[in-house]
This record gives sequence, C-alpha cells and structure tokens, in this order.
Amino acid sequence: MRRVLAALAVVGLALLGGCSSSSSDDGGFQFVAPNGQTQITYPEAQRRPLAPIVGDSLLTPGQQVSSAQDKGQVVVVNIWGSWCGPCRGESPALEQVAQASAARGVRFLGVDVRDDRDAAADFVRSRAVTYPSIFDPPGRSLLVLSGYPRNAVPSTIVLDRQHRVAAVFLTAVLASDLQPVVDRVAAEPAPAPAG
Repeated sequence: MRRVLAALAVVGLALLGGCSSSSSDDGGFQFVAPNGQTQITYPEAQRRPLAPIVGDSLLTPGQQVSSAQDKGQVVVVNIWGSWCGPCRGESPALEQVAQASAARGVRFLGVDVRDDRDAAADFVRSRAVTYPSIFDPPGRSLLVLSGYPRNAVPSTIVLDRQHRVAAVFLTAVLASDLQPVVDRVAAEPAPAPAG
C-alpha cells in the first residue's frame, strides 16, 4: 500500500510540476481501463496523443532513446523487466512481431523498469532482442502515461503513426494477439503532411 501511495504522490508531483504533457487538460492520452479489461483498442476518433517516452539507452549508457525518433512510424512500446517471468515468456513473440513488421514502418521500443542494468543487458543479449530499450528503474519515462498502471509489467502499448495510443495490452502478449493489432494500425493511412 505504501508503494502505491508513494507512486501516486510522485505522479501527482510530476503533474503539478509540469513534467507530463499528457494530462486530460491538454487533450493528451489519459488511461482508463474500462471494466478492468486487459486488452483495450481505441478507435481512431477516440485516440489521444502521447508525449514522447524518453530515457537512457540500456545498452549504450549516456545515449538517449525516444519514441519521437520514430516520427511517422507505428511504435510498439513494451514495459518489461529481466526479473519478470511473463516478460521472459513473451520476449520471443515481441521479437517475432518486430521482425515481421519492420518493413511496414513499425518500430519497437522497450522500457526496462525496476531492474539491474547488467541483468537487463544479459536478458536482451541472450534472447537476441534487436530493438532498443530505455533503462529506467524508477519508471520516470512512463510519467507521460497519465493514469497508466505503472505496476503492470509486462504491458505493451501500440502507438499509431501520429503517436496516438491505438491499443494497450496489460498482460503478456502472444504473437497471435499482437500481430493483428499491429497490422491493422500499420495499414491505416499515413497522416497528411502539416503545412
């Protein structure tokens, strides 16, 4: 209970301090799990933008990794930890979908939480994970996910090409769960250029 209250206090302070640009006031993404669902998809008309998820690279300390680096791409964000059994189980499925979808402009980004850098790096290397991960033990990069249950590990978020939240999985995924969602979002028309 103390951890939950502490996490809520941190989120509240960050929002008051202007650290999150994704509050409901500015039309950004505000997570709500309808009826406790663990897989949620958002129709295009209901999608809200998500501020970039940014943090230190797991494998290249000192280098910043950001979802904003993949502008115009579908981005699949996976929240994981090397200590997490279901994360180990879903890792091959995530890599399979990442490889199968790359040619269609789909990028994957991991966010490693509550972890040790060496253990997390070993996890990535031993499972031949090819996409980058943010090393973020306290989960600060996730503060942009307003209302999101930060203790939901693993979880996966699919962003459309405008980096609006298109789908959320609050549980480990199978390739057969994730691939159809990624395919559908990748097939949507690209946004018209601004100007």
